[in-house]
Amino acid sequence: MNSYSQIISILVLHGPNLNLLGQREPGIYGSLTLADINRLLEEEALKLQAEVIPVQSNHEGVLVDRIHGALGKHQGILINAGAYTHTSVALRDAIAGVNLPTVEVHLSNIYRREDFRHHSFIAPVSIGQISGFGVQSYLLGLQALVDHLRNKVKKH
Repeated sequence: MNSYSQIISILVLHGPNLNLLGQREPGIYGSLTLADINRLLEEEALKLQAEVIPVQSNHEGVLVDRIHGALGKHQGILINAGAYTHTSVALRDAIAGVNLPTVEVHLSNIYRREDFRHHSFIAPVSIGQISGFGVQSYLLGLQALVDHLRNKVKKH
């Protein structure tokens, strides 16, 4: 067995309206569906000897509960909080509270869009943020998170 003897479990959270991917504003968000993105994440996780547990909800409390439930189950969180990125102190506090390495991702470049999208409550409690690369934002975020977790383990 190689140096990746432990499977890393990543909770992948998709926020509101991401269930409409593929039909919602394809010029901004692309033509892939959420199922397509989850399948690509699962394929990438397999290559990284990790697993992803995807959850989508349009309800802030459901996302908060899943973050709380990640303790002891998952080693990291990959999150596209959608519009909650710009509004949710509750998600920010949940991520800070569980203190699991978290990477924030967005399909579009939030800094090239409306001014209200330029502020993220999630970024200050995340180890990094990737936006603007479509589905690659998710895949790059997953790679970066798994790399961070593996390097963290090596240092201990």
